[in-house]
Amino acid sequence: MEGSDYKFLVLADYCSVVCDGLHVKRGDLMLKMLLPVDGSEASQRAVEEFVKRLDWYRERPDIHLLNVRIPLTGNVSMFVSKEEIGDYYREEGLKGLQQARDHLEEKGVAYRHHIVVGEIVPMILQFSEEIKCDQIIIGPRGLGAVKGLLLGSVANKLIQLSTVPVLLLK
Repeated sequence: MEGSDYKFLVLADYCSVVCDGLHVKRGDLMLKMLLPVDGSEASQRAVEEFVKRLDWYRERPDIHLLNVRIPLTGNVSMFVSKEEIGDYYREEGLKGLQQARDHLEEKGVAYRHHIVVGEIVPMILQFSEEIKCDQIIIGPRGLGAVKGLLLGSVANKLIQLSTVPVLLLK
């Protein structure tokens, strides 16, 4: 994605399920929903609850699953090729997306999945701006280091910093 601050874009804009009638357009625009997922129970529940609420919308939204990989630190690139690093991010990102993808495919819901590398909140916000999403749907807690908080730090920061509505589903 030319001109962006993404450190590394591994996968973008893959549509895994296309079913008749799922992509209904609203004029030339379709609602775009961004669902950041990390493979956690909370993010999976958010995806499941969102699918249950698809009838809230007059038309099926354009669903984008996003997995953000934390950049490798240290001198990894001195010992491992860029291709191997890219493969690692891709494999780990797909693992983080797998449950959500399986659920959407099982329910016949069309989606796109994306994997980006960077700091979680800035990448979610930047990606949401880049695709011009209408809403971010997220679980209240993910796989963060601090467990048991009432509201996870990622969700909390997204609510504070996002310029688009954030829907928390638990």
